[in-house]
Amino acid sequence: MTLNPSTYRHHYPSPAPSPPHEINHITGTAANSIAVLASSRAVLEGRLTAATIVISQATGKITSIFHSVLQASDFPPGTDYTDHSPHILLPGLVDAHVHLNEPGRTEWEGFWTGTRAAAFGGVTTVIDMPLNAIPPTTTVAGLKEKVQAAQGKCWVDVGFYGGIVPGNPTELRPLVQEGVRGFKGFLIDSGVPEFPAVSSTDIALAMAALADEPTTLMFHAETIPPIADSVGDDVQQSLPPLAPIGPLDEYATFLASRPSSFETYAIAEILSLAHIAPNLPLHIVHLSATEAIPLLREAIAKGVNITAETCFHYLSLAAENVRNGDTRHKCCPPIRSQSNQDGLWEELMQDGGCIKTVVSDHSPCTPNLKLLPSSITNAKNNIVAGLEDGKGDFFSAWGGVSSVGLGLSILWTEGQRHGISIEDVVKWCCKNTAKQVGLENEKGDLALGFDGDVAIFDDEGSFMVGEGAMLFRNKCSPYQGMMLQGVVKETWVRGQRIWNREGSGFGKGVPRGKLLLERRT
Repeated sequence: MTLNPSTYRHHYPSPAPSPPHEINHITGTAANSIAVLASSRAVLEGRLTAATIVISQATGKITSIFHSVLQASDFPPGTDYTDHSPHILLPGLVDAHVHLNEPGRTEWEGFWTGTRAAAFGGVTTVIDMPLNAIPPTTTVAGLKEKVQAAQGKCWVDVGFYGGIVPGNPTELRPLVQEGVRGFKGFLIDSGVPEFPAVSSTDIALAMAALADEPTTLMFHAETIPPIADSVGDDVQQSLPPLAPIGPLDEYATFLASRPSSFETYAIAEILSLAHIAPNLPLHIVHLSATEAIPLLREAIAKGVNITAETCFHYLSLAAENVRNGDTRHKCCPPIRSQSNQDGLWEELMQDGGCIKTVVSDHSPCTPNLKLLPSSITNAKNNIVAGLEDGKGDFFSAWGGVSSVGLGLSILWTEGQRHGISIEDVVKWCCKNTAKQVGLENEKGDLALGFDGDVAIFDDEGSFMVGEGAMLFRNKCSPYQGMMLQGVVKETWVRGQRIWNREGSGFGKGVPRGKLLLERRT
């Protein structure tokens, strides 16, 4: 609603005469208990506008919004006030697909390093995947062990997914009660023995168990069709084809072993079971193959409750540009052709498209597991310390792209070619990702009553991806040496500045991240 300043009461000094401000609510609080962020550009409720945002540092919630830039003098003396013009105030990103790997594989990643990397890039919430930690989050006991490991280590807010594996359908409802944000299963070998793939029978049991629960059921949608010329059936460490089309250090050989039919066949299998739980939201993680888009669109048109995500790397990297042996690009599903990438962008830009979100799928490992050859590790701007001279074998190397905290800049850089707006970024990486995990009433937007999670974004700045930009544990990423446009200047989590690029970084701060364990409703 629009109010004339004379029609409401508050405890701030009266602003100097100015045009009426469109506001929703004003609360009077002491100067030392609020933070005020202002800018000539902010994304509020999906729209770019001038704004002044007041956040309670006691509750961490946004208490007032003005659709104009107020001055410091409009607030009590001593108020923590900054006008960030012309930089953009964005809702903190919600990265709904991150592997933090703790406990059990903390040499790959961990809550401390992974969440600091997230904060560097304006990500204020990450949702941790159920696998690659030991134990996996497939039981309540496994979740509790992970929660215990996360205590005091999270710089941003962290939620958790549960996993579906053969034999655990009775664990699923209790995991919902314990606060997991959704569930994920693999239709193909996951690469780690403690998280086996599920069959159609397992999926049906999971759907039946979760049919009336407030959750989302997600799938790594790859499986081997009945007839295929590939036996590349392991997601992370896969056997080469029986009759390789070329050397194992050539990306084309690996790509041919993971054809798009793996994705389309798996998605068709999932859709064939959707009738078991028609009200249960289904979701395809890291969609890579554009050939699957018609299947998803047709299902949605028939009323199937299904969405898909894609990843920063599928929207920015192309098979034609992957050098021989550069296994930093290995992931599954694989990075496909430039024309495929263009098709993903086309679907993403459609208002009614099936791809609703963009996430990192940050899936790191220790550099030695990438088996990079010295020709790449010694290249200028692409140095990865501590590696043995590997073979560059795409089939033996661990699969996964490290990029948490780089995604906003990756998307903004590549998006310039496709004419995206900053409002698009907020829709894909904040609002829709928050909705996917049941946080749409507290995160993903700058709105009254929402968490005061804010990224201060310089859309014209740029930086090179070096070690200082990769705060994740192992500095091994296909983005090393790249110039990216768009720089996060500050990151705020629930009204507290946790990252300041121009100042002392994290300074002497302490982790303020919250574990998101409230049951979804």
